[in-house]
Amino acid sequence: MKSKKGMLITFEGGEGCGKSTHANLLKDYLENKGFEVFVVREPGGTKTGEKLRQILLEEKSKISPFTELLIFLASRRELVVKVIEPTLREGKIVICDRFMDSTVAYQGYGRGIDITLINKLNNMVVGKKAFPKLTFVLDTDKHLGFKLKGEDRIEVENESFHKKVRKGYLEIAKQNPKRVKLIKVEGEIADIQKKIREIVEKHLHIE
Repeated sequence: MKSKKGMLITFEGGEGCGKSTHANLLKDYLENKGFEVFVVREPGGTKTGEKLRQILLEEKSKISPFTELLIFLASRRELVVKVIEPTLREGKIVICDRFMDSTVAYQGYGRGIDITLINKLNNMVVGKKAFPKLTFVLDTDKHLGFKLKGEDRIEVENESFHKKVRKGYLEIAKQNPKRVKLIKVEGEIADIQKKIREIVEKHLHIE
């Protein structure tokens, strides 16, 4: 089944919140309901985007905050033009693991770059056709500042940085209540997924 105009659903949140898990569980659920679903991730999702991802997340990379912002935006633009917009035109559902709100939370609140500027750049890069219809922010404070050897350079930032990111996500959810749904990551995965599915069902009119 195809939705009439296509629909972009994004998953956001701090490190270790379960975005990828819930994005894929939702994909399976919607496909079982007859929808055509395509899952992508940021940064990445295209040949160029995956190369930029390696630069961004390489633990040894030394990148200034503004350069980091521009690389994320470049990767996003490639994903929008080459994957998201064409897939939405086909009436399919796109589920994206991170998208524009990550830039506000991480580079805005986390790195301290002007949020008004980030919003303007995000709007230019994303455009109206690829703007998310529904965003889930998975919120937890259990993984703030955790460090794992061999993981990416953003994930291993200190606790202060991750607290700023979480604050950013909470503020994004507060400012955009119609689009952004805050989901507390508490209890079993199945219970969290149930809450997500109930919200999606209302948007897609699934019975």
